[in-house]
Amino acid sequence: MVRRTKEEALETRNKLLDSAEVLFQSQGVSRTTLQNIAQHAGVTRGAVYWHFKDKADLFDAMMERVTLPLESYFSHAQSPEETSSDSGTQALMHTRNAILKALHQIVNDPQTRSVLEIASQKVEYTEGIRNIRLRHLTACNGFLCRVTQGLDTASRQKNLTLPVPSVLAARGLHALIDGLIQNWLLDPQAFELAKAGQSTMDIYFKGLGFTVS
Repeated sequence: MVRRTKEEALETRNKLLDSAEVLFQSQGVSRTTLQNIAQHAGVTRGAVYWHFKDKADLFDAMMERVTLPLESYFSHAQSPEETSSDSGTQALMHTRNAILKALHQIVNDPQTRSVLEIASQKVEYTEGIRNIRLRHLTACNGFLCRVTQGLDTASRQKNLTLPVPSVLAARGLHALIDGLIQNWLLDPQAFELAKAGQSTMDIYFKGLGFTVS
């Protein structure tokens, strides 16, 4: 009986998260109420409050189900590749490959794409869901830190002076990749995201003085 109750509770929670994802994507976060979500999930509003204290809590739980790609690949600790002295471009190859994995995840995983669309296009930085802004900043800063480390390692090992400071070069790469993702989300048929990401990254790194392809 206890097991069945726990299983039912988990099922209800997942229904609420699924419904929130659908409604947030179709009508935006600010225009979606907890009552809307409860009705879509076929449960009472009380069931919503049993699992989540408010809409912000529900939103955070929805985000936690799918880690955003660039957050996933660039928020962890420094990797062995970035500290290796075997190759001056090893660190940048790791960065390039991680970005390509993230782009492939966006293209091939519908839930990742859905949550990414919500996080980037369907949400406002209001007080009620202020955590999303912090999440964006954390992911961005993690990306910048990792790429800056990679550029510093590669330029040091190759005795190369970058044409711009490494942190600025990292911001440029982030703007490039983030811009491609946002444009692809607006019209996925316009171009192949992974292919475009690979070719533009290679050109960008070449402009900095590296060959990583």
